Amino acid sequence: MSRAAGILMAVSSLPGKYGIGCFDKEAYRFVDFLERSGQTYWQILPLNPPNHRPLAYDSPYQGFSAFAGNPFYISLDALIQEGVLTQEEVDAVDFGDDPNRVDYEKLFANRLPLLRKAYERSRVAEREDYLHFIHENAWWLDDYALFMALKGFFKEAEWPDWPEDISRHWGYAIDYYNQLLYFDIEFHKYTQYKFFQQWNALKAYANAKHISIIGDIPIYVSFDSADVWAHPDLFQLNDQNRQSAVAGCPPDAFSADGQVWGTPLYRWEKHREDRFGWWMARLWMNFQQCDLLRIDHFRGLDEYFSIPAGQGAMAGHWEKGPGMAIFHQMWQNMGYKPVIVEDLGYMTESVRQMVRETGFPNMKVLQFAFDPDDIGASNDYLVHNIPEHCVVYPGTHDNDPINGWFAGLSEAEQKIVREYFGCEDLAADRMNEVFVRAGLMCRAETCVILIQDHLGLGREARINDPSHQENNWFWRMKPGMLTGDLEKQIFELTRRYGRLNWDADSVQQKQWVR
Repeated sequence: MSRAAGILMAVSSLPGKYGIGCFDKEAYRFVDFLERSGQTYWQILPLNPPNHRPLAYDSPYQGFSAFAGNPFYISLDALIQEGVLTQEEVDAVDFGDDPNRVDYEKLFANRLPLLRKAYERSRVAEREDYLHFIHENAWWLDDYALFMALKGFFKEAEWPDWPEDISRHWGYAIDYYNQLLYFDIEFHKYTQYKFFQQWNALKAYANAKHISIIGDIPIYVSFDSADVWAHPDLFQLNDQNRQSAVAGCPPDAFSADGQVWGTPLYRWEKHREDRFGWWMARLWMNFQQCDLLRIDHFRGLDEYFSIPAGQGAMAGHWEKGPGMAIFHQMWQNMGYKPVIVEDLGYMTESVRQMVRETGFPNMKVLQFAFDPDDIGASNDYLVHNIPEHCVVYPGTHDNDPINGWFAGLSEAEQKIVREYFGCEDLAADRMNEVFVRAGLMCRAETCVILIQDHLGLGREARINDPSHQENNWFWRMKPGMLTGDLEKQIFELTRRYGRLNWDADSVQQKQWVR
């Protein structure tokens, strides 16, 4: 990775008329903004369909499938242009009262019926490209589409609560429900066809403008998902197909009591038996969608935190993961693939060694640098200690934006930050500028900055708080915030600190001459 810069912006956070960011003109405008501001990367969050249930709370890190795409991201405007929806039908739908906040309840209730109308009018079964799509993707799509149809048929019950024959994925039951729920299944296949058609077009547009997509792969999948239902032997389940242990983490900077994520743990011995076949398919699928891949909670591949089902994080303990074996298999199957390692949280020497062995750049988050008990030479996150081979972030989607974070520090902690950067007299609501410059000027090959930090927003714009399961993933950017002045400002900073790695000057000259 050469010296470059990027912006972290969730697709769901894009502005727009229909309740959630999607692959519409606002997404293309954002790509144009990235190009004109001299960026190389657009980092997104996982594109999987969020699991709308307790303990998931619409998180993109707990989806109904590790392979499927989120149907809410399908552009309704594009469906109107195709003639399968009308503007009047779309305008009549209630997507929520606040255009700057995603209302997932209303999306589930009202947006999916619109997509069903589009499917029923699409005559998609006559299209050669659709038939090719469902044939090429049958290896995951058949299970996903049937699973989603069954979820609706059984009134959203979790899959172990379905009748035994279908909950245990028996062949004759699969055949029976494939016939009974044929049109529901075809609808879910249609949404995946439209998702990937639109996403592939957006990605191609970004790549043509020198913008690479940094994707994000959650280490775990949701228990109530097509993956666990179809492959229960790959996960730590008991005889009743319930979780015997769940994932989480011990107390850390995000939570004094630790976290219980509720996701099932892997039976790594089963994955080793078939050379990590499911994982290889998952990685391959993600690399088809993105140019680079951030592996979330990378340390869980070295050791993972196992919490007995139904208990708190304090009852958990560490178990050994697959280690380097999974990457040796990836290199054997796919050759070198560009990966960013999310190695945050409690670190051990074995994790550090695995990061070194992979050769992948890891993450440095500037917010983590100002622990009053560790502000010396050994602090890896202080700007002057950051090495070249890493990706630096002022903050991530799991943190408050810089201004909100700074406002929440004690007076003594604020003093440490101000003295370190020499900005004792700077207004508190401009601290984002200090951290943006620090990230861009440091030695790290790559600097990725939350769009909220470029915009100077505060705590109200936080997208996720890992210590609380509710009230996350809602934030959306207001229309008109990506101004020409902001574009120029980001471009000049990116150029000043040597992070333009394509002919961005000529693009800017064309755009700025009026």
